[in-house]
Formats: sequence, structure tokens, C-alpha cells
Amino acid sequence: MSPSVPSRSARRRVAGTLCVLLAVGVVITGLVQAAPSATPRALDPRIASVMRKPDYRHARWGLFQQDPRTGKVTHSRFADQFFIPGSAAKLFSVSGTWHTLGGDHRFVTPVHAVGERRNATLKGDLDLVAQGDLTLGGRTRKDGTVAFTSIDHTYANDVPGATLTPENPLAGIDQLARQVRQSGIRRVDGDVVIDPRLFKPDPGLDPVPTPLIINDNVIDLLTTPGAEAGTPAGLEWRPKVAPYHVTSSVRTVAAGKPSDINVSSSPDGTRIQLSGTIAAGSAPVLRVSAIKDPNAFGRTALIEALQRAGVEVRAKAVGPNPVRQLPRSYQGAPTVARYTSPVYAQYAKLILKVSHNLGANLGICLMAASTGSTNCDDGFPVLARFLEHAHVDRKAVQLADGRGGNPADRTTPRALAQILTYWQRTPEARRFRTSLPILGVDGTLADSCRSCPSRGKVFAKTGTAAGGDLLNDRLAVGAETTAGYLETRKGHYDVFFAGVNGAATPTADITGVLTIANDVADVAAYLQQQAVGGH
Repeated sequence: MSPSVPSRSARRRVAGTLCVLLAVGVVITGLVQAAPSATPRALDPRIASVMRKPDYRHARWGLFQQDPRTGKVTHSRFADQFFIPGSAAKLFSVSGTWHTLGGDHRFVTPVHAVGERRNATLKGDLDLVAQGDLTLGGRTRKDGTVAFTSIDHTYANDVPGATLTPENPLAGIDQLARQVRQSGIRRVDGDVVIDPRLFKPDPGLDPVPTPLIINDNVIDLLTTPGAEAGTPAGLEWRPKVAPYHVTSSVRTVAAGKPSDINVSSSPDGTRIQLSGTIAAGSAPVLRVSAIKDPNAFGRTALIEALQRAGVEVRAKAVGPNPVRQLPRSYQGAPTVARYTSPVYAQYAKLILKVSHNLGANLGICLMAASTGSTNCDDGFPVLARFLEHAHVDRKAVQLADGRGGNPADRTTPRALAQILTYWQRTPEARRFRTSLPILGVDGTLADSCRSCPSRGKVFAKTGTAAGGDLLNDRLAVGAETTAGYLETRKGHYDVFFAGVNGAATPTADITGVLTIANDVADVAAYLQQQAVGGH
């Protein structure tokens, strides 16, 4: 009798358990230290010098560089061995979602009037049918592009320097409310309901995607120092939606002292408290707090927006989302408002530039929804079929999420080169390439190599996997990787991978991780310079 095979959901539960291990710095590597394959070109001495640093004494570096037109391999080091990819795994998930939906796909979020219209009064409900729109207008510029910063607000609690985009996070909700009024409705004698049935939230994906997403499902909390030491700090927060309430006991300390701001919240997330210190004269410090019930939040946000637009709603604004009132279908229920998103290629650019974890995981659920399934796990077979279509060796890729944060996630350098090569052979080659962070210019590579000869000539997705090494009071950097394109001459791009697994920082300071990231970016720059003959 053959052994039983655990279901996909059971396998995901195991993977989820391993995520806890990653959080405390325990990584199941399963890596065989095979000898690197012979390299057609001698290693640049500058690259060798980086690899010999003390931080990498117990680490393993991988390199791969190939001309996608001719197939000629320039560098190959552990090209067919598994590496922890970190967020470089987003190259697979975003590519699959892009191919499934189409780069020009737009999410159209409708609001239906369910009930009977009597002049300006709706005797019934307004139902917003969530479509998995990642930003719902909250980052959309006037020209239709999606705004981002080098360090996204979703990383504010972990990475120094996170900032906000200036766009109104409730822009799409406000636009829907105005359209409802323009449709002639002035009063709703029923309720407002969020229809979240596109897919079921999957706790195996972290962060968990939801069909309705407003401001990445977080509240932004921006603290500014007072005029002098001892004075209370200033606080701004958004989006302001009932019953969320924020208080702060943060105090200003002397200039030059460390800023240390902590966030706590009530079990339902609606009461948020900031505490700690901020240095006088320092830049504002951003923190975020999770929206724990996105559907109730969205319902209240829409009711409040309707009131601002001049539409009276009989139901109380604050309360649970009454999903039991949703109809089986919307046949015969007119659409009274719709919000149309930017094209998916703009969302892909956001995800890849800032390494947007929620957006990458959302892609798995959207691929599942494209088949009619509400189970996010069903997105993985869609991704698998795409990888085969793209001539990627699927067995050289292991994924249990879309973001590259699960301890099960693995890939080989050659497999990453294969997905990058696929795009070079499509009409959207440039569109995809410029969606990646650009060395010294934007995204997660904005602050690397700002004045080096390779600035603007390396397009690559970065990846990091790190946790606390409690034994040695430092950070274990399971992975620091980058994969993308090197401009070797005008209009010609090699695909490449450069990354290290098993590094460690000298102390528990997160800046040590940024130092390793800069080393990997430098290696990419040296590969590009060597390819064009410069040193």
C-alpha cells in the first residue's frame, strides 16, 4: 500500500509552522555545499573581495549571468543549487499574475443598489463587491500611475526611513460615494454591505490578502518631534475612519538621542496607543497598526464617504459587516457606482519596486479567482502552468506563498534567470524590466551605488530573509539576493543572479542587514561593469 499524501492545506499548515521558526532565526536550509561550477570568465577581484568579508565566513554565494539571446553563460556559481530567495521569489508570483490577468487588466469595483428605488430613496442595501483591487485609488496619481516611495509604509515598524505617499488612501471610496449620489440616490433605507466573496482569506499567506483592501489594511501613524526636549510629540494619522482612535504619549528628547516609538492596540485594533521617544530636530517617524477587520472598516468608510457626499444612510456607520444580507447574484440590481483601477502592470511595478508583500500574496489569490475558485491555494497550479509555459524548470522552484517569506521557499539561480529570459522574449520586455528596482535610482535599490558607473544600468528584484540569532546576539541573514538585468551595451541586457545565503551581522542592529544588501548590490554593479569592460 502506498503512503498517503498530505493535502495541500495540510502541507501549508506545516509550512506555516516553519514560519514561526524563521521569525526567531531558525532556518531549515537543506543546502548541499557542492563545488561551484566552472566559470567561463574569471571572477572580478572586487567581487572576490566582497565574498571574503568576515560576515560571509560561513555563508554561500551564488552567481549566474547569461546572455538571453545566445545562451552564453558568463558566470556560474552554484547555479543549480537551491537558495533561499527572499523577495526575489516575487519575480515568479508577479510574473504569473501578470500573465494570468494581463498587464492592461483593470480592476472594476462596483456598487449595486439591491432593493427598490423610490425617487431618491433606496429601499434596500448598497453592496460594494470587492474585486481584489490592491490600492482602491489610495496611491493613484492624476496621470493614472501608482505612487510609491523607496521604503514603503508597510515596512514602517521594521525598517528605518519608511515614508508616505501624498495620495488620499480613501480616494476610491470617496469616488464611489460621489457616483452613488450622481446616480440620484439621496437616502439609503437599508444598509451598506461589503461583498468579500471573491476569495476566502488564507492565514497560510502572511500578510493575509483580503478581497477589499484599503491603505494596505493598515493605519498610518506619523510622529513629529516637539519644539524642544520634554515637550509632547506631534501626531498625524490616516485614514480617519470610525471607531478607530489614536492616542500618543510620545515625548521629545534631546537632539541626537535615539528615537524609539512603540505601537500597541486593542484586540479589535480600533484603539491604538503610541509610546516612547523621538529626538528633537529629527525627521518624522512613521509607524503602522493593522486593520484587523477590513470588511467592517470598509463598510464604515463607505458610509462616512456617502454622508460626506450628501447621501443619508439609515444604518449605523459602526458595526459588523452584514454578509448574510448579500444576494446570491446581482442580476437585476443596477450598478450605481464603479471604481476602475490603474492597469495591473502599474500594480506589478509597485510590488516589485518596494517589495510589497501583501500585493505579491494577493496575486496567488487572484490567480485562484481567475479559475472561479475562492481557495487561494488554487492559485499555485495556475502559477505552475505558467512557469511551464515560460520554460522555467518548475522543479527548481519551491513556493508556499507569493512574497518569498515562507521557510519552504527555494529557487536556483538558473530558474530565476529563466523567468527573466522569458520576459525578454515578449513584447512587454521593457515594461517588465523597468518595473524592477533600478540601481541608484528607485525602489529598494535607490540608495545603492548612486554615483557609480552602473547607476541606472542594473534592473533587479532584491530579496531579504533575516531573523534574530539569539544565541550570538546578532541577526542571522538567511538570504540577501538580487536577480534581474544588466545593461551590457545599449539595448542589450544579460540576465543575472547574485546572492548570499547564511550570512550574519556583527550585532543585532538592522543596519547590518542593510550593509549586506549593499554588498550584494555592489556585486551586481561589478558584474555589469565587468561585462562592459570597465573597472
